[in-house]
Amino acid sequence: METSRSPRRRGLVVLSVLALTGSLTLTACGGDSTTAASADGKAEITVLRSNGAIFEPLYIAEQQGYFEDAGLDVTVKAGAQDTSQNAPSVLNGEAQFAMTDSSGFLKGAAQDMPIRIVTGLQSATTRTDPTDGLLVKKDSAIESFADLEGKTVGISALGGTIQFICEYLVQKAGGDPAEVKFVALPTTSLTDAATSGKTDAIFSFGPFYFAGLDSGLRSIGNGMNDVPGMVQGLLFSSEKYLSSNGDTAKKFIDAVAKAITYANANPAAVKAIDKKYTQVPAAFIDAHDTNHYDKNLDTTVMRTVITKMHEFDLLDNEPEDEALYWDQAPTSAGE
Repeated sequence: METSRSPRRRGLVVLSVLALTGSLTLTACGGDSTTAASADGKAEITVLRSNGAIFEPLYIAEQQGYFEDAGLDVTVKAGAQDTSQNAPSVLNGEAQFAMTDSSGFLKGAAQDMPIRIVTGLQSATTRTDPTDGLLVKKDSAIESFADLEGKTVGISALGGTIQFICEYLVQKAGGDPAEVKFVALPTTSLTDAATSGKTDAIFSFGPFYFAGLDSGLRSIGNGMNDVPGMVQGLLFSSEKYLSSNGDTAKKFIDAVAKAITYANANPAAVKAIDKKYTQVPAAFIDAHDTNHYDKNLDTTVMRTVITKMHEFDLLDNEPEDEALYWDQAPTSAGE
């Protein structure tokens, strides 16, 4: 069980990033940035997806023929459990694109890794009900994120998006995030940690969030939806690949954009993919709404995330926009 308070966070984050940087040092020099072609002349692309969710548009683009129509031969593979660890495969040419979330990408960008976001897949939104959030016992005295001062919160991993969102919402509610103790626990153990009193609260997600509600836990706030526009899933590539294969990369993200539109209009297709590629029970998938996908990257919200992650010692520095986005990525500056 790992714990984190503010004075310890920098050391934890630096160690994990240094480990990633070390692996990149060994691999980044290899690989060929030129897109290979299949026997029928299509550009071959490998994409590393997450192991959890948000990858559904990739399979829809495959099923609906959007990749084929664009002259692409795309292979979608499950990537690393920690999606930030997909960066070495992209940098050494084993894959051309990979998924991660805001914090996973920003940790690499803060270490000057030559990677760029090419498109969003999903962002927090008020269009849908929460699928993640803070959970406490029904009789808990905790009524807002500000009440987490001096309390212990169970999360699935330290230093990432979930710890950031907790700290950000604590500060937004008038509390001091440095006074919150975070404990890393297996995702499957989070509900039990809250119900047994091992932790004062947990921040859970997906089926584990709903299982917590079903067990009698009480939710506070709207989870990541309380920061609309925060990118929860994105695709990135290497500068080297993009500089040599810009036309192919544009065809790829355009095909993904078509798939996002289709996914939002056809939830049954999304659920069919989830039943095939996730371990979530089919009954749960059928009983809950699907995600709302969004290709757009809100640069204003991302800048807030960067500033606050640095303030909370979750990032060593604040990378500039030029070090984040491909020049053809669908970016917009929200209010």
